[in-house]
Amino acid sequence: MANFLSVILPYRYEGMWVFDDPRVGLVREPFVSGIPEMIDLLVKDIPEAEKGFRLLFAPAPFPGCQAELEWVREEVGGNWYRWGARGMEGWLCPALFKYFEAAPKKLYCRVEPR
Repeated sequence: MANFLSVILPYRYEGMWVFDDPRVGLVREPFVSGIPEMIDLLVKDIPEAEKGFRLLFAPAPFPGCQAELEWVREEVGGNWYRWGARGMEGWLCPALFKYFEAAPKKLYCRVEPR
């Protein structure tokens, strides 16, 4: 069973938000299709976020979570999520399955400085 709460350390590389997670074999895994814009909003108050920040996420609410993303649909192996509070949608690639056996119906997120 995976941890309830997961953490990754995204940063900017070649103008894109990416993250490394050697535990699951990911290096410079990019966020695409709407997710970078969500990240930009979440980190707007974190100084030098482009150099790296903590992103905590879980399939259920936890103290301090800042965003609730709701599953919308599957597409080309990944999954679309909607951030209803902001009217935004973003696609999470199949790397999601490095953290979950199936796409969670909801994802809760919090960002923090490193």
